[in-house]
Amino acid sequence: MTLDELDRALLHALHLDGRVPFNHVATVVGASPQTVARRYRRLRADGVLRVVGMTDPRRLGQVQWFVRLRCTPDAVLKVAGALARRADTSWVQLMSGGTEIFCITRGADAPDSLLLQELPKTPRVVSVSAHCLLRSFVGGPVGWHGRATALTEEQIAQLTLEDKEPSGEPVDLAGDDRLLALLQQDGRAAFADLAEALGTGEASVRRRVGQLRRAGVLYFDIDLDPTMLGMKAQAVLWMSVRPAQLRTVAEILARHPEVALVAATTGATNLLAKVLCRDVDSLYTYLADSVGGIDAVGHVETAPVIRTLKRAATQSCSRM
Repeated sequence: MTLDELDRALLHALHLDGRVPFNHVATVVGASPQTVARRYRRLRADGVLRVVGMTDPRRLGQVQWFVRLRCTPDAVLKVAGALARRADTSWVQLMSGGTEIFCITRGADAPDSLLLQELPKTPRVVSVSAHCLLRSFVGGPVGWHGRATALTEEQIAQLTLEDKEPSGEPVDLAGDDRLLALLQQDGRAAFADLAEALGTGEASVRRRVGQLRRAGVLYFDIDLDPTMLGMKAQAVLWMSVRPAQLRTVAEILARHPEVALVAATTGATNLLAKVLCRDVDSLYTYLADSVGGIDAVGHVETAPVIRTLKRAATQSCSRM
């Protein structure tokens, strides 16, 4: 499938607000509401993209961990598949060589159950290392801006409501588990459908979603297959940066359109970046020129992604 101008404009609009009304998008891009809605349904049905409601781990007192596993070749797909089915994992990917798995997990503390009890007992898991996400600069609530380049500044202004910082007000999530799970499966689910599934009133659901968004607990993201944007070369960079310049380097990388995630981490390296490029030549150019031009970056380990089993949301990728 090839994305046309309308597909990319819709993608950009959803990047700005995952629940923006389709009739508003239609007015801005010069199409009918029916056409815009039909395009989204087609892209969603084909597994190219969908809107997902996500929770900000920090607002929930949770910690995220980048986990690297090395397995014997005969076990890697089985272990990766098991990780992808877990509710507490995201971005389960196979790396170059076919024996390493990368994933992100979250929890209230260190992922003890996964790292200390389950994985060590898994046959043919050779090694496991976990790196705590200390600070995120791109990724999560701050989406990858490289995917959203179709709209003009005027169109962006028409689609963007007044930006407000999350209130940070304390939020009691008791009783919200089912609502959050439904929104993670379909971030554009109608309030009426959510109310019916929850057995409550539509006004109550609308009000609660608004409260969670204002508090910064809930945000809406795009779960996207980047190959549809022509990004066929993906890699995870594990970088060593002089501590005094860690923030500066992270902020530089965050402005690069190739970078979908930048985070300061614990471990032998202290900065992680996920990059998406059009091909291996573009990846080389990015590493040699953009990363290579940053003096504070010392050692860089480049781990190409060869397969993605799960992206941001709870469901495994339908396109394997």
